[in-house]
This record gives sequence, structure tokens and C-alpha cells, in this order.
Amino acid sequence: MGHTFIPLVDLRHGLIARAVPGDSPAPGGLLSDRLGRPLRDLRISVTDRCNFRCSYCMPKEVFDKSHAFLPHSALLSFEEITRTARVFVAHGVRKLRLTGGEPLLRKNLERLIEMLAALRTPDGQPLDITLTTNGSLLARKARALKDAGLQRVTVSLDALDDAIFRRMNDVDFPVADVLRGIEEAQAVGLAPIKVNMVVKRGTNDHEVLPMARHFRHSGIVLRFIEYMDVGATNGWRMDEVLPSAQLIETLQHTHALQAIDPQVEGETAERWRYVDGSGEIGLISSVTQAFCRDCNRARLSTEGKLFLCLFASAGHDLRTLLRGGASDEQIAAALAGIWSQRSDRYSELRGAAGGGSDAGARRVEMHYIGG
Repeated sequence: MGHTFIPLVDLRHGLIARAVPGDSPAPGGLLSDRLGRPLRDLRISVTDRCNFRCSYCMPKEVFDKSHAFLPHSALLSFEEITRTARVFVAHGVRKLRLTGGEPLLRKNLERLIEMLAALRTPDGQPLDITLTTNGSLLARKARALKDAGLQRVTVSLDALDDAIFRRMNDVDFPVADVLRGIEEAQAVGLAPIKVNMVVKRGTNDHEVLPMARHFRHSGIVLRFIEYMDVGATNGWRMDEVLPSAQLIETLQHTHALQAIDPQVEGETAERWRYVDGSGEIGLISSVTQAFCRDCNRARLSTEGKLFLCLFASAGHDLRTLLRGGASDEQIAAALAGIWSQRSDRYSELRGAAGGGSDAGARRVEMHYIGG
């Protein structure tokens, strides 16, 4: 059955520009929002471009050859990204994740990683620096990324069957090249590696068991993600969501699995391990089992807009502060004012409404702020 695609609304302009507060205490690493959630995780999008056209993220019908991506001058420079990250770290961020689009398309990304790897927390600890990629360029870049200071990677992979994978990425890219990238990342020590599979009912749900078999015994953590209503272009429908509860039931028919405790506060994935010790899987269930109450993540777009939720409809303009002469102290004060007023909990509200999606809402697209 075909989908009706909602026209893309350009969220790159006219977003909220936060005024710089006149007075605010210096960062103390204890910043919390209105629901008591700390700021610990910053997702940094380094490009709005991608070489795949996955239907749930950048459908070809919308992101065609005529689509206008951001000009290079609009993107935050590596120096601006590093400066912003330093302010976030002073407020309590301990983890930086580079995303896109496809982050490996950003030229000289290794230099940015080197700059971020030099940052330290207020008590002198290094940051957890990771990257999410579609894996298409990973085989050739893994060594350079590791040498630059990247610690680990998460690879998006939605099927092992080559025909299904080519159909889902919609650019005829072979699955073998992604698997080769994962192998190279593992060989150079970008570990532990996580593989994310977006499960869409009727499209790739029959690939769940083959994926589980493939990554079992590999040391790689496979995570199944419920198909989400991010943005407004992917034609999302609730009947295409395979609930994690059903998915784990399917897996338990063939494998003995046991739930295990989260490793860190605010972890998005529900963790399960094979009882025989052969590995671990994760379930990310933002549609059917919202985890908003523990969400400690902020997202910085490639042009310097700060989003407080993956499903946000507006962002705060930090680039204007960065390029307008604001001091680090003023930017820190602005950030404190933004986060302290945060009350976002989209997935919980969607669940309370019975799982429906406000499909016409003007929400930011996934390729623009990363997953």
C-alpha cells in the first residue's frame, strides 16, 4: 500500500532565538529541567546530508535531487561545535554523540573528534565520545576515527537480506559493504559496537530473527527500535509499528533471554541477555513504552539550533550567540535558562492519547537533528 507523503516544512529558519539572560549563576554540573531530569547527553548533528534515502527518515519523494540542503556557511564550524560542547560539559554533559544525516559525509570529521576528545569534565575526566553511522563509509574511515579519539560507534542496519536492505536504503547500497564496515570498526577497537535496527511491520519484521542469529556470539549489541513518528515526511502509521513486547516474545520462542538492569541512568534501551552468555540485545520502545521521565539528552542541529526533544517543533538559536559576540558565560547562562524550563515529554503524551500521531504537526526531521 502506498503512502501519502506530507510536504516538508523547513524548520531551519524562524526557530526560537533565546534571549541571553542578564544574570545567571556559573555552571555547576547540576543543571536539571522542570521534571528533575539532569543534562548528561548531547547529540551533535554535523551535517543534514545523507547518502541513503530510507523511507522512515529521508524518503526520496521529498529529499530528491532538487532538495536544498544547508550551505556550508550555515553549518557550525568545528571550533563553534567544540566551544558549544565545552559549555555543555560545564553544565553536566558527559557523553557526546556525533550524528547527521550521515556524519561521515562531513569533511575532515576526524579533526572535530580530536578537538572534542581533548575536552575534560570539571573533575578532569574524559568524555564518552561516540558516533552513529549508516556504515557505508565506515570500512575506509574506522582507523582514522579511532586514531582521532572516537571510542565507539553505533551502526544503523535494518536487514541482512541484500534485496530488502537495498530497497530500504533506496539507493541500491549493498548490505555487504555495511557488514564490512562493522568488521573493520571492531578490528580497530571501536567497541562496544551497537547495531540499530528500525523494525517496520510488513517491511523488515521477518528479518528480526536472522539479525539476532547473525550478531549473537559476535560481541556486538543488536538493538531493535520501534518505527517512530519523527518529523512529518515519513508517512508514519501506528499499524506499521511492531511493539517491542511482541518482538521480544518472538525472540523468546527461539532463544532463552533474561532482562538485565540498565548500565547508566537515562538509558533508552531495555536490555536483555542470552541466558547462555552468547550476547545481549536491546529494545528501544519510544512508541509503546515511553522513557521520557529519564530523558537526559539535548540535540544540537548542524546549524546550531538546540532541540530539547527528538519530536520537537522548535529549537533555540545558539548560533546567533556564537557568532554575535556572546561570551562563554553568557552562552552558559542562556543554556541554563533553556534547560531549566524544559518540560518535553512527547512520547508519554502520545501514549496517553492512545498511540495516535499528530501527523500534520510541524516537527523537526530526523536527518536534521539525528536520532
